[in-house]
Amino acid sequence: KRQALRRDLRERLKAAPDLLRALSRLGLDRGGPRDLQAVQAALAAARAIVTLLDGAGAEQGSEIDEIRSTLAALPADLEALLASALSDELPLLARDGGFVRSGYDTALDDLRTLRDESRKVIAGLQARYSADTGVKSLKIRHNNVLGYFVEVTAANAAALNQGHHAGTFVHRQTMANAMRFTTTELGELEQKIASASDRAIAIERQIFEKLSGAVLERREPLRAGAAALAAIDVAASGAELGETGNLARPLVDDSMTFAIEGGRHTVVEQALARSGERCVSNSIDLSPKQPGGPGQIWLLTGPNMAGKSTFLRQNALIAILAQAGFYVPAQSAHIGIVDAVHSRVGAADDLARGRSTFMVE
Repeated sequence: KRQALRRDLRERLKAAPDLLRALSRLGLDRGGPRDLQAVQAALAAARAIVTLLDGAGAEQGSEIDEIRSTLAALPADLEALLASALSDELPLLARDGGFVRSGYDTALDDLRTLRDESRKVIAGLQARYSADTGVKSLKIRHNNVLGYFVEVTAANAAALNQGHHAGTFVHRQTMANAMRFTTTELGELEQKIASASDRAIAIERQIFEKLSGAVLERREPLRAGAAALAAIDVAASGAELGETGNLARPLVDDSMTFAIEGGRHTVVEQALARSGERCVSNSIDLSPKQPGGPGQIWLLTGPNMAGKSTFLRQNALIAILAQAGFYVPAQSAHIGIVDAVHSRVGAADDLARGRSTFMVE
């Protein structure tokens, strides 16, 4: 009856990943950044669905109302935490790094700057040294023997050897036309640059563990939320099929009635529809001949590929669908409460293509 609401709900559900799968992977220590993102996306979808259900006017105490209450109880602070911590593009594994959003952790941002923009950092230090000493030609260079060093011409070396600069710049090497120095700051910077990548990965792993712990602390409400999302998905999907799938609303009661008019095997029907063929419908009535009496038994015979197994499973499926609350592939159906379903299943048939178990084997 609420087609626009159903359409909007289904659209929001498309953005909801498999929350239970993500929780299971994180709980088994096999998760990655994308599992954290799945949790965040599911929480965002749940929040949007709550907004839609708020305006739906669901009857208090109904299943839809309970779903709304469960989704509304999901931790909004966890969604905000994950959204602020995770980048837009995520690697599969935490050890690959690069999944923490810039600005989330200052120490990590500094290491990334060292790792990715070391030339800019060195250039900034060179400009500062040049301004402090007044030596415009001062350069910071690098080789495999000395690492990073400060180089000035021999004529300007005195500016680094005298006054308050003498304790800052330590002589390393004298060349024909130049002198080379190092500083404590430059040495520390070199070590930081060399280890920045590994240290950045280590910090990201710590952040991943922290975020995973925050998710697993809320495991129970998240599991309840996953079940609520599944329930609203089933309800919306069932309603969609009920309207568009040429299905009938069954009558389910506590009688011994089992009467189906024009029933179809829904899987076979869809398989045949892709090739333009039509599924042949069949009816069945196993209702008692006398009110309150026992139900009937049919003995169904016929040659190979006459449709016996399809007919048997078709009615079993209709019984299950009816009790699950779905519309059924039939013109009409009246089914009493069913306590068990027994149906032969061919081990290797392909009924939609007209191949029985015998033919396949």
